[in-house]
Amino acid sequence: MPAEIPPSFSTVPPSRFVRPLVLRRIGFLIPLCLFLGLSLYHLSLPGLHYDEAREAGVNAMQLLLGQPVEAFRGAAVRIAGQAFPLMVQDYIGALNVYLALPFLAAGGIHVVSLRLLPVLMGALTLLLTYRLAGRLGGPVAAGAAALLLAVDPSFVFWSRQGIFVTNITALLAVAAAGASLRVARRGRLADWAVLGGLCGLGLWAKLLFVWVIGGGLVIALAALGARRRGLLPSPPEIPRRWIGPVVGLGALLLGGLPLWIFNLQTGGTLISIFSNLDRSYYGVQNADFLHNVARRAAQVGVLLRGEHFWYLGAVASNRAAPWLLAALLALAIIAWGVHPSRRPAALMPLIGAMAFVALYVAQSAFTVSDLFVTHYATLLPFLMLVAGLAAGVAARTAGRVGAIVAMALVLSWAAGSVGVDARYHRALSISGGHSAHSDAIYRLADDLDQRSGRPVVALDLGMDAPVEFLTAGRVNPVELFGYERLDAPDPGFADRVALYLDRPDTLYILHAPEDTVFRGRREALEAMAREAGYRVVVEQVIRERTQRPLFLVIRVVP
Repeated sequence: MPAEIPPSFSTVPPSRFVRPLVLRRIGFLIPLCLFLGLSLYHLSLPGLHYDEAREAGVNAMQLLLGQPVEAFRGAAVRIAGQAFPLMVQDYIGALNVYLALPFLAAGGIHVVSLRLLPVLMGALTLLLTYRLAGRLGGPVAAGAAALLLAVDPSFVFWSRQGIFVTNITALLAVAAAGASLRVARRGRLADWAVLGGLCGLGLWAKLLFVWVIGGGLVIALAALGARRRGLLPSPPEIPRRWIGPVVGLGALLLGGLPLWIFNLQTGGTLISIFSNLDRSYYGVQNADFLHNVARRAAQVGVLLRGEHFWYLGAVASNRAAPWLLAALLALAIIAWGVHPSRRPAALMPLIGAMAFVALYVAQSAFTVSDLFVTHYATLLPFLMLVAGLAAGVAARTAGRVGAIVAMALVLSWAAGSVGVDARYHRALSISGGHSAHSDAIYRLADDLDQRSGRPVVALDLGMDAPVEFLTAGRVNPVELFGYERLDAPDPGFADRVALYLDRPDTLYILHAPEDTVFRGRREALEAMAREAGYRVVVEQVIRERTQRPLFLVIRVVP
């Protein structure tokens, strides 16, 4: 964030205005270096997750290598004979596909190349969070928010697999918050256009961005009310102010254009919403708001402690993090309360950030999928913004003592987070990741690649896209398990498998029983084989580093 130049520039010694600029740059460079060091270390671990491959890697690889593009629901825009996919799921856009292209072009079809994209997204999110906190709360707020975010275990490890959590929504959310601040202070048409465009891109990137927009609208209305009461300064008068929202809406429609085209072609997003409105695909009762919001509130604590990464090989926890956040908030309120002026405007940014967090949590009680903690990847920068703004209030209203106490709390929190990061990295280097995040997927891909040219059938979720990406399309498993039922094969399963049953060179891949998602498929295959006079043999067992079986490669032979 640029330092303000003193008005009497010519009479002020250079050191007087250079020093704040240097300190502010260092205030960001330290968190940035910490983040990059923690996020880039052993970047190929854990193993490539299905969502990383399906939601960016495979389509980007196909576009680069000139392979036929497998567009989700067949929805694509065709330019010069080339199909460009619009979405990767009904509620997740193909934005990451196109952003990954230069990384794969430069670094090759490789996991590290793919993951450099979300790490860069994380670094940009860190920068924008620093700038937003600085504009709202000053340099102490900026430094505290950036430091806490940079070393936060969730931010670090989600950035490493950011396509898995669509972490670009966090970048777009913080960018939209900064744009909304410019709209509130200046109201220029260009600011409205940027804000609308960012919101449109966010909706395309992932539909949950509607929670960001909803929270932002409520905060904007509350800010208007505060201005009318004189609690906040009024912006300069702008002729024909109504034009700004119109421009913003137009930019939103333009930014989300691929989403609208997708629904004109398939109606997929609308189908997903209305078919999961009452009870989601994963069994969430959306009408049970109090139960769901209680689960979501508990997840905020889990998020702050960083204790949800069991699949890295251990569970580590910064137990003090929620208490330190509470202490920062209490310190800010007390410091403001004892200050002689007690100006309401000094607390408004903090109150607004806290309100946004609460609104996001409340809206997230409704879902078309499940109450996944990964949905809070978008919220995480705003939690650290709350902490940073609290530290900034304490520093501004309680002077040097308040700043020292606030930074002591921030540094204690950051030190605990770094300790958790180190424990996760140590565990990951031993385990290689577990279950859907295991690096055993690399060994499965290598095994199948050595036998490329043979038909490969996937009898469970989570294997086809990573294998296709890791083998650069040389092995392209066909998913035959069917998505209709989790507990048993659907009626059409037998007909689909029958096409391969008489081919003894066909390889069937599936998970070991403990990790099976779509159950009953192996048993159904074995029953079909017996009826046809065949038998099922296990050709290969792919194990995690802990020697726990994860993948099975089987064949049907006479």
